[in-house]
Amino acid sequence: MTCFVTGGSGFIGANLVQELTARGHQVKALLRPRCDTRALSGLKFERVDGDVTEPSSFKQALAGCEWCFHVAASYHLWLRDYRPMYAANVEGTRNVLDAAGKAGCARIVYTSTVGCIALPRVVNGQLVPSDEATPVSSEQMSNHYKKSKWQAEQIANELVRKGLPIVIVNPTAPVGPRDAKPTPTGQVIVDFLNRRMPAYVDTGLNYVHVRDVAIGHILAAEKGQIGERYILGNAEGNWTLKGAFAVLEDITGVPAPKRQIPYALALLAAHVDEMLSRITHKAPRAPLAGVRMAKYKMFFNPAKAISELCLPQTSPREALAEAVKWFRENGLRET
Repeated sequence: MTCFVTGGSGFIGANLVQELTARGHQVKALLRPRCDTRALSGLKFERVDGDVTEPSSFKQALAGCEWCFHVAASYHLWLRDYRPMYAANVEGTRNVLDAAGKAGCARIVYTSTVGCIALPRVVNGQLVPSDEATPVSSEQMSNHYKKSKWQAEQIANELVRKGLPIVIVNPTAPVGPRDAKPTPTGQVIVDFLNRRMPAYVDTGLNYVHVRDVAIGHILAAEKGQIGERYILGNAEGNWTLKGAFAVLEDITGVPAPKRQIPYALALLAAHVDEMLSRITHKAPRAPLAGVRMAKYKMFFNPAKAISELCLPQTSPREALAEAVKWFRENGLRET
């Protein structure tokens, strides 16, 4: 297949390019002219210089493509001006999906986020991981990133109703190699390696190997039902942050933090951090949006993707070990 990939220089995008080319597919990757391409090192693909907010920059490149993967997104939990995020995530999504439909792509895979899936519920004192059918509303979109991705999902659903062959995937918290920037989850691992994590909050994520997420995109193109969405996660990956740090300690020998910060104290610190950011114009280390999300354990059930797509289930421990190896080999070492 000839495949068009947006966001190819990002964490998921670069791993998707790797998995597509390994399977013999031809890849055209849409990249902004001055973007960081370290994550694509060693991969063979056709570069398309452009931007999702400028359809004229990529429409011609879509001609002849059978699959389109729209992975590009602006992922920030704090910005001085959120308008560019909405332009990229909302209007950029409309631009790409509409252009792919007009180009005649047989399958269009849109990369959303589990931030658009409902929060886990407590039933009889037990936390029940959410799945694709758990009721959710726009009121649960608690920050600008979530809101922009929620709006983008609505656009994808609108275009499905108009006949476009779109499948939506919702990755959980990917970890592994090629996290060059790094992502917020990867930054936690880097900070752990550099002994900059003196304490932790009582939160949790569904950890999944980024390779499984990339393969999940390909499986969505091959097997996914048009108009459906699939959580790309790991059935054994619902770990607390404390549990993830314990595994990292075992893998690396770096001592895990032993002190838990009360949520109220973390929230107060985030307020102070953001007030300072208004003065310094530098991003806060602990954005309010991130701390507010950390109030909840983001546990999810990927059973649908496992049963319908045959989503691989690499152990989260292996994913963390490969992430550590990649960070160390690429200069993000312990100090």
